[in-house]
Amino acid sequence: MRDVIVSLFILGSLPTCFRRPFIGLLMFTLLAYMRLQDLTWGFARFQRWSYWVAIITLAGFFVTSGQKRFMTGDLRNWMMVGLGLLVGASLIAGGYLTKSDFEIYIDFLKVLGVAMFTTGIVKNREYLRILVWVIALAFGFYGVKNGVASLVSGGALQIIQGPGGMLSDNNDFALALCMGTPMLLCLGLAETRPLLRRTFIAMVPLTLLTIMATNSRGAFLAISATILLLVWRSKNRVAGFTVAALMALAAVLVAPKSYVERLSTIKEYKSEGSAAGRIAAWGVALNMVKHNPVLGVGFDKFQRNYKRYDPASLSDEEYGPGTRVAHNSYLQIWAECGTPAFLIYLMLILLSFLDLWRVRRLAEERYYTSWILTYATMFEATLVAFVVGSFFLNRAHFDLFYHFVAIVVVFGAIARAEMEGSTAVATPSGGRGPLAPLEWLGGRGFERRTQTRGFARAGRS
Repeated sequence: MRDVIVSLFILGSLPTCFRRPFIGLLMFTLLAYMRLQDLTWGFARFQRWSYWVAIITLAGFFVTSGQKRFMTGDLRNWMMVGLGLLVGASLIAGGYLTKSDFEIYIDFLKVLGVAMFTTGIVKNREYLRILVWVIALAFGFYGVKNGVASLVSGGALQIIQGPGGMLSDNNDFALALCMGTPMLLCLGLAETRPLLRRTFIAMVPLTLLTIMATNSRGAFLAISATILLLVWRSKNRVAGFTVAALMALAAVLVAPKSYVERLSTIKEYKSEGSAAGRIAAWGVALNMVKHNPVLGVGFDKFQRNYKRYDPASLSDEEYGPGTRVAHNSYLQIWAECGTPAFLIYLMLILLSFLDLWRVRRLAEERYYTSWILTYATMFEATLVAFVVGSFFLNRAHFDLFYHFVAIVVVFGAIARAEMEGSTAVATPSGGRGPLAPLEWLGGRGFERRTQTRGFARAGRS
């Protein structure tokens, strides 16, 4: 029955995806992050729903009148195009091409394509708001689902794995939830309708519990950095840090003993097996970079070349079985795809942060509170979660990262368009600073007034 419901829901959406490509983007996003197909057990689980949604959506995009562009002219879009070409070049330079190599490369091009398509189809604040809601609620669903299960079991469940796709591994799943947590929190604090506000905020502790249940140490560091950023951006930092400290203390008291013991191994990274293996892999990755600085050893060919660049020349018996990866997204793309690709990857991150900081500064000069400040905080915290979490994971080709780069591109363009020509200055008017309510229903979501009698603007944090 579940298979029938999911199938009818997706098939029924296809005509709308054709007529309104933005709906197609939302459906594709839902399938990518909520993994509706993985909630079934029969025939629907193995259908290529995302493929058909993408085909129908693209057809509608090019056929529908009024659709005149595929992506914006932002530098980050062209950098993603360049990254796609460099990754392809590294694949060819690596030699020994197989069918699976091409399939993995095509999947990566799809990731970049969805990101660039997002910059062309999300044209206003309402579209941006809906897209962010879909992503946040998709992760919130799994946060609540697994958080409740962990509560009911008293923390006795096995390590929680993700639903499938890019989220199948427990570490990848935890990283995605770390990125989704600031979205749930900021959207909740920004919501004016009490029921929705409580719903979003209630998802946060359950999502944190799910992150804990994945037993991912990298996720612990990522969510810690995210919380610190959110507190720093809050209006009252003293109160924020106090609440964060109390939450940390409560988490330590209620956390399963096994989880606390696992976190304690972080400081024993030199002797702890998993951490020591990561450090060894980093050394091998740097050795690959040293000998292949331009195009690397080839896209997704780290494991295939591991022994060749292992300075210790360990055998399988000495090293142990299992997949050998870089365990670091930055070293992964550097070793596999070369220095130019690595620099583009870093620039995508840096330019996204710079864009958010510039938009925030412009908004603070005009408004005391606004949806722009709220979203700047939300996206900044989300990127911090990825930057920290991916330092310990092989996630250079993580779908969600490139999608968020595109979303930040869209956000920057929309925010600047709304601020153009504004002469308002920031004044206190009872709001809550960067996490103040958004006023989408009547009003522009800003609290401002024109400067009079030479008074300087107030209320900036």
